[in-house]
Parts: sequence; structure tokens; C-alpha cells
Amino acid sequence: MTDAQTHAAVPPASPLLAVGVCTFRRPILLRTLESLAVQTVAQDTACCVIVADNDDTPSAQALVDAVRDSFPFPLHYVHAPARNISVARNAVLEKAAALGAGFLAKIDDDEIATPDWAKALLSQIRRSGADAVLGPVLATYRPQAPGWLQRARLHDVYPVIQPDGRILTGYTGNVILHLASPALQDRRFDLAYGRTGGEDDAFFRGLVQAGGRIGYAPEAIAYEEVPPARESVRFQLRRAFRAGQTHARILAADRETRPLVLFGKAAVKTTLLLGWAGLSLLSPARRTRSLMRAALQAGVCSQLLGSNILELYRA
Repeated sequence: MTDAQTHAAVPPASPLLAVGVCTFRRPILLRTLESLAVQTVAQDTACCVIVADNDDTPSAQALVDAVRDSFPFPLHYVHAPARNISVARNAVLEKAAALGAGFLAKIDDDEIATPDWAKALLSQIRRSGADAVLGPVLATYRPQAPGWLQRARLHDVYPVIQPDGRILTGYTGNVILHLASPALQDRRFDLAYGRTGGEDDAFFRGLVQAGGRIGYAPEAIAYEEVPPARESVRFQLRRAFRAGQTHARILAADRETRPLVLFGKAAVKTTLLLGWAGLSLLSPARRTRSLMRAALQAGVCSQLLGSNILELYRA
């Protein structure tokens, strides 16, 4: 199915916008909900919020119940136990469909949406006709965080836009989906990636392979506060290594992927990037970026050699 055929087949969307938040033992979810409570949406658009709790026990229910009466939009709680983030993400998809939502926006439980966040996402997806639209996630740092780290902006998240303008994959921390899109029908997050991460990469790659199109709304900004534990270079390298592992796993599932070629390219890149990091001793930001890219490529090699994938989502 061609891209044009895909969009020609999309029926008119319901005016209901659902906003989904997956959570696991994070009291700071309250800040996310407070930012959603002040969203500005068009008068012809109804809005609701869905919280999917991935804990074994309904630990977030009391928080949701406490704010429900004062919340300006219908607030739904779904208990999706399993400690597998894909279970929670799928629960949000299914609840949004059951409510008859035409669009589903997603934001993480440690992020804060700007007041026009939902409006900007919805406007862009309607205007562009895309099946999904991503927004940027910008990091906020403690005043005590290293100055070079704040300047380097290593935690900011943007879509990777190809030279031809296409976006081939996405993330769930700031996105809106057109639920009527043929490329999204019966599409779910893979449970196999629910503890290692990579479930969002696999989901959006599948959407694109099915003929879907991903757009970008730069003004739809969400902020994420970086805790001290995530400021360290060690954390960055571990996360990049794990991302490389899951990336290789996803690519290896494609029949067109040649594992030996992929391994060879990753090994060469790892070596070159480590060398470049060694030449960047006077620039902590440049050195860390090179080391992160080297760690990602090393993760690719590790996965192709059969190593176990590091878990991202753990109790």
C-alpha cells in the first residue's frame, strides 16, 4: 500500500482527544497531571486523560482518585499489572479505542507538558494528514548539575529526520496517533520489548513499514526533569549500550538484514568513535557524545553475539 493510498483511506476522526500516561511507582505523576489539567484545546475538541498503572498493585489509583473531582477533563484509571511497559501502553490504546477517541496523545509520567502541547500536536496531525506526530522532549537540570552537561543537552529528545524529510521511527514520550489510520489497526506494542526497552522503536518502525507516515510538531514541547542518578556519564553509556542491543534485535528480525554486515559496520564505528573520544579530552560534551555513540554501536555488536539485553524497566 502506498503512502497516498494509506491516507486516502483514513476516515474522519472523532473529535475526542485522549491523552495517555503510563506510570510505575512515580509520585511525580501528579506534576504531569497538573500540566495536563491546564491544556488549551479547541472548543470543538473534547479531551480525556487515561492513566495506565503498570505496578503489580494499584499504587497510582489513590493519586488519580484524589485529583479526579477537580480535574477539568474526564480522568480514567486503568490497572495494567505485569511490570512490562508494553502491557501498559497497550492498555492505553485499548481504553482510548473503547472511549471512541479519534486521536491519542502520549506523554511520560515524569514529563511536564506546556499549556499548548496537546493543541499543537492535534493541529499538526490534522493539518499534515500524518498517522503520528512527534514533539520534542527537552531536559531540565538541577542548578547543581555540571555546566557542560547542561550546555550539551544530551538528554533532549528529537525525532531523527532523514535527508528526504521522512521520519522512520518514533518514541512515546511526546506523540499523537491518528487512531483511524490503517497503519495503526491492530497494531500493539510488542511484549518482548516490555522490560528491555525498544518497544516504541519497534511499534513506529512497524507503522512506517505498513505505509504510515510520521510528522513533527516542534512547538509541541514537553519537559523532563533529569534526576541526579541520570546525570552521570555511566548512566548515559549504559542507556546507549542497551539502545544498541534492542536496535540490533529489531533489525535482526528483518529478513533483509545481513547480520555479518551489520556487525562489521558496528565494530568499525565503535573503533572510530572511541578514537574520536580520545581526541576530545578537552571537550567533555564532545567526548561524552562520542562515547555514547560508541556504546550504542558496541551494544549492536553485543546483541549480534548473543549477549543478554540489559533491562530498562525494572522494579
